[in-house]
Amino acid sequence: MADNDLDKIRIDHIGSLVRPAKLKEVFARFDRGQAIHEELVKVQDDAIREVIQKQEAHGFPVVTDGEFRRHNFQESFSQCVTGFDVPKNISLYYEKRDLNETPLERAEQNFDEAGPAIVTRRGTIERLKLTRNLPLTEYRCAQAVAKVPAKVTVLGPDRIAQRFKWEASLNVYKGLDDFVEHIVQIERQIIGELVNAGCKYIQIDAPGYTAYVDKISLDRMRSRGEDPERNFQRSIDADNALIEGFAGVTFGIHICRGNARTIDPKTGKLVPQWHREGSYDAIAEKLFNTLNHQRILLEYDSDRAGGFEPLRLVPKDKIVVLGLVSTKNSDMETVDDLKRRIDQASKFLPVDQLALSPQCGFGGIDSKVLSEDEMWLKLDTIVETASNIWK
Repeated sequence: MADNDLDKIRIDHIGSLVRPAKLKEVFARFDRGQAIHEELVKVQDDAIREVIQKQEAHGFPVVTDGEFRRHNFQESFSQCVTGFDVPKNISLYYEKRDLNETPLERAEQNFDEAGPAIVTRRGTIERLKLTRNLPLTEYRCAQAVAKVPAKVTVLGPDRIAQRFKWEASLNVYKGLDDFVEHIVQIERQIIGELVNAGCKYIQIDAPGYTAYVDKISLDRMRSRGEDPERNFQRSIDADNALIEGFAGVTFGIHICRGNARTIDPKTGKLVPQWHREGSYDAIAEKLFNTLNHQRILLEYDSDRAGGFEPLRLVPKDKIVVLGLVSTKNSDMETVDDLKRRIDQASKFLPVDQLALSPQCGFGGIDSKVLSEDEMWLKLDTIVETASNIWK
């Protein structure tokens, strides 16, 4: 695959995959201090090698390491820096936190709880300092065993800023402008090292852009004395600054409404929850036309995302990856259903500018998830659908 073909691939997934039972078990023991780091890394290496081989066997032209070295996707930044004001034993947060387990409801969270940075809203005790490059470690290990290009996911400035308790950190940062400018500097170093190592496809995780269409999220920003429009523009400017000047690299940006899910006690099946609601209409024109990423990966697996009409605003030089397959639901999509929905989307954006993926990641080590078999069935449906449409 030529480098410039990466921005045109039709088959994609967001990054995280269901963790094998052995990996989850060792991760849990490590968090409790019952396993050494070398044991964890050995199990991670073995699981990553296997999951990359499986992705290739199932027909994926680009693979990830499943994010098997992370508790959740946000650690692509939080585990790379020091300076956040976090509890000493973060693992206790995952064991004790009280989650809403009610199916088909908004999954609320106490962001002011003492927990990990970015998972909860934390301040800083000093200016952040880059101490390791976790995405670089992930890429090097993945590409060493992959026969096709490996994609890496990096958390975007918008989510980091939304989960920064700036009002408690004014003795460290002057405010959100100062903080976000510093984040961009740090993340450009992370990305620069990835590019130097040969990474050609980097996905920026930016789920929080849907906060700007969600009334509850907007009210929370205003209650903190923030201007949502200013936050929105700052995030777009930061995302563009993040990727500027890296020639020959495909950048995607992933936008969703939260990947919360739970088990329906009546059926025993995995069912959706969510964090935000609202269609893309209010932000589509600015988001699609001013972000400089070549690929926009959009959640489109439920009515909460609205219709495909905003796709008419996408410029001709971008690919939209339709997240039509749910990672939050045990129900299986069919090829015919997906072809029908892609046909509907193509009325607003030519099919040559479309691609297909799940709406979000499959993983999260502390999350309720599909079984591995269910995940592979859904991924196979994506591959079969894509092969029917883009020949």
